[in-house]
Amino acid sequence: MAYTTQPPAPFTCSYSPNIPEFFNQAGCTLVISTYQAGKVIFLSALNDERLVQLPRNFTGAMALGLKDNHLAVSEGGRVVVLKSDQGLAAGYPRQPGVYETLFVPRNIYFTGQINLHALEWGEDGLYGMNTQFSCICTIDDEYSFTPFWTPPNISRLVPEDRCHLNGMAMENGRPAFATAFNTGDSKRSWKEGLPGGGVLFHVDSGEVLLEDLQMPHTPRLWDGKLYMLLSATGELICADPETRSYDVVRKIGGFVRGMAKFGDFVFIAYSRLRQNSSVFARLDIDREHSRAGVDIIHLPTAAKVGEIRYESSVDEIFDLLIIPDTRRAGIINGDSELANKYVLTDSTSYWVETK
Repeated sequence: MAYTTQPPAPFTCSYSPNIPEFFNQAGCTLVISTYQAGKVIFLSALNDERLVQLPRNFTGAMALGLKDNHLAVSEGGRVVVLKSDQGLAAGYPRQPGVYETLFVPRNIYFTGQINLHALEWGEDGLYGMNTQFSCICTIDDEYSFTPFWTPPNISRLVPEDRCHLNGMAMENGRPAFATAFNTGDSKRSWKEGLPGGGVLFHVDSGEVLLEDLQMPHTPRLWDGKLYMLLSATGELICADPETRSYDVVRKIGGFVRGMAKFGDFVFIAYSRLRQNSSVFARLDIDREHSRAGVDIIHLPTAAKVGEIRYESSVDEIFDLLIIPDTRRAGIINGDSELANKYVLTDSTSYWVETK
């Protein structure tokens, strides 16, 4: 007898049995972006046994940035800034009282196609990693972007993605370190030497602190230590700028990109390798991850304590972050009909009644 297998429902994910309890007890929400699926997804604990997801349309969603109650999302040629509000969550017309807070769109910056790979809130506002123009920039309402820092190897600001500048680590409210795939100065020169040739820059001096890295991404300064991901080898590393060396903390496997820290735990995203990509075809990478997902690592011991894995819809994860002190958050995008039906002031909030 022949049996047929039904495909999984959209956005089906599996997870370690301890993950819902972890989220529930920690009181946090995980946010991931996926440009491949065109979504920003909130994952929260319904109870100690089950996770729930809230996918929202953000076409070409890439970088995420969170500061206090403001969330920035880069999508296509714009950056959407959302603000969370508990009052709007309480009266949310579709699910009143379900969410602890609700992120609603407050501003949209039309940047054009600058390929923002990272967003960070700093002392001077919102910083973006402008991969297309090979610079760190600031995002505001005056221009598509304002250059803040350019690597010393870049001679001109032109839309040529010359060295694939892709990640930044913040210190004291300003970009301190940056990662790139090479130090070239011609159009997409970084593709020539893959997967090696990656570098870590010190922003203030422009010095190259580490070189010959395997596709470095997502540098982060945590507790005085500098961590980053090597996407081509699937590794989490800890770098020492003084000795210009690094140690491998843990091999995750798969193409890693995007991570966030919550307490002693690090959430690391991995993606399925693109089958038709000439770049990915050159990677000698552990292919144990045939799907996209998130590994949770206990940083002091480097032990893996859990995993979330997508079984459908999501093949690539671009970025992720953790919303603390929020067990379950909601979100509406700028295209939702509800985006024009709320009023938010400095003292109160309302949903406009419809006749």
